[in-house]
Amino acid sequence: MTRRPRMTAALMVVPLTIGAGSAAAQDAGDCGDRASLHVLVTEESGALNLPGATIVLRWTSDQVFRPLRESAGADGSFSLCVPTDARAATLWAEFGDDSSEETIVTFEPGTPYEVHLRVLFGDAEPGRIVGRVLDATTEDPVATATVSLSGRPAEVQSDRQGRFALTGVPAGPHLLEVDRIGYASLRYEVTVVRGLSTELEIGLVPAPVEMEPLVVTATRPRRLEVNGFYDRKYFGELIGGGTYFTVEDIDRRRPLRVTHMLADAPGIRLRCPGSGFRDCWVESSRASGGFTPGGCELSAYLDGSPIPVRELDTLVLPVEVGGIEVYQGAGELPPEFGGYDARCGAVVIWTK
Repeated sequence: MTRRPRMTAALMVVPLTIGAGSAAAQDAGDCGDRASLHVLVTEESGALNLPGATIVLRWTSDQVFRPLRESAGADGSFSLCVPTDARAATLWAEFGDDSSEETIVTFEPGTPYEVHLRVLFGDAEPGRIVGRVLDATTEDPVATATVSLSGRPAEVQSDRQGRFALTGVPAGPHLLEVDRIGYASLRYEVTVVRGLSTELEIGLVPAPVEMEPLVVTATRPRRLEVNGFYDRKYFGELIGGGTYFTVEDIDRRRPLRVTHMLADAPGIRLRCPGSGFRDCWVESSRASGGFTPGGCELSAYLDGSPIPVRELDTLVLPVEVGGIEVYQGAGELPPEFGGYDARCGAVVIWTK
């Protein structure tokens, strides 16, 4: 998984020299023969610790360990004993809208390790405004509507599906202007978040009907944005490849388990070995034109890392999910989720 290559952050990973009274030394003593890990999160210069920063850690192991998300303490640090079977870990820190780069630590039993994650603030990467223009009365797409920002020369027109995208937009408030012959002009103030896409659904009112224009605004989750979920969803829906569930879809469905949500995708069925709907997994019907007697299991990914498809319900809960991609065969798969074992397709889960 690639974390925001635009960020620059210095990383330091060294075995600790155990000193009396240090937090790392205490953890190392408590861990026995296991390795111990001590993480410190600071801003770029290292002079200011970041209390409450979120530390994200994903294990590399023969066993399946759930990814870890923990908050640093009041001094910006966090310590833990490494699981016995963990060979390595990938970790990074998040603080507000900013993050460090990923770093990988390889563990030796009984050895304490220190990781220093430095978060860079003040990145001026612009954002985007994307969305659709619809007729407020019929909800049909409105093509060739002119979309622009007041005071900026660039403008775009909506396509046949009513979609548009304004790129390179500086962070902060902007006055959005939408004009189309036969409709009342719209002026709407929208706030763009640095490095993210702000998604709009705009309802234009046919002139001269007396009613207010409609705008629905949503800021996309960072993890889904930087990992290409929305771009794959956009092009997948245009060409009819893949099924996509957003957090709004999941909230409306309110499934008890992730596999229950996956079973709503066309061509996907739920296979449960026992009675009821526990210990289930999902299969595709498209790989060979129909279900084989033994089924055709999909590959599975969690935040970009491959996982056993039968472990989905034990590794992630519906409330933790920010987006889902379902591909029913190798022909639908994006290159990053392909492979020799992907003939049946794949399910890709992104957490919030």
